[in-house]
Amino acid sequence: MAKKKFNYFDAFQEQLDIALEEADVLIEAIENFTSAGEMEEILHKAHAIEHRGDEVNHQIRSSVSTDFITPIERGDILELAQRLDDITDDLEGIIQRFYMFDIHFMHETAIEFAIAIKKSLKALSKSMDSFREFKKVKKIRAMIQDVNDLEEQTDELYQDAIRKLYSTDPDDAVRVEVWSRLFDRLEAAEDACKEAADTMAIIMLKNV
Repeated sequence: MAKKKFNYFDAFQEQLDIALEEADVLIEAIENFTSAGEMEEILHKAHAIEHRGDEVNHQIRSSVSTDFITPIERGDILELAQRLDDITDDLEGIIQRFYMFDIHFMHETAIEFAIAIKKSLKALSKSMDSFREFKKVKKIRAMIQDVNDLEEQTDELYQDAIRKLYSTDPDDAVRVEVWSRLFDRLEAAEDACKEAADTMAIIMLKNV
């Protein structure tokens, strides 16, 4: 019986679906925050989702190493798979740091970052059908623009949030340090979405 051919585009879509699940968990963690000490359940949920993402990434890497023919260049497959996996890793990392840093309150700006990240992931997911068929370049370009716009918005959000920290809490060094690091991680997650969008665009242009 012939081995079923591995579908890389289905795997990319699964990676995006997993990242969207993780984004929902991040939003849940922010909206329902009471104390860091009560986050163990949501930490387990986030880690289980991240583990599923790792498994899909591993399947992609294993298939690339054994398939005689791949739909796009092996290096491009591996790069995109890693970019998508990085998003889920970054999102779990934010939730872990809420707990590890033992935060005592949830900053009001955190939810704005989380919502922007989820919007970027939805844009990436929406463009996957066009990406797998290597057509409708305009749709891919629209997705890239959406993600770029959201990345610019979070850059401004990051700048304002950091300034507010230093201008309103200058005497609370721990709070400034902790939330500076958390805002760094939130911005990095949005940057990871942009990097995935750029990678998809480059692959698309190489294969149209």
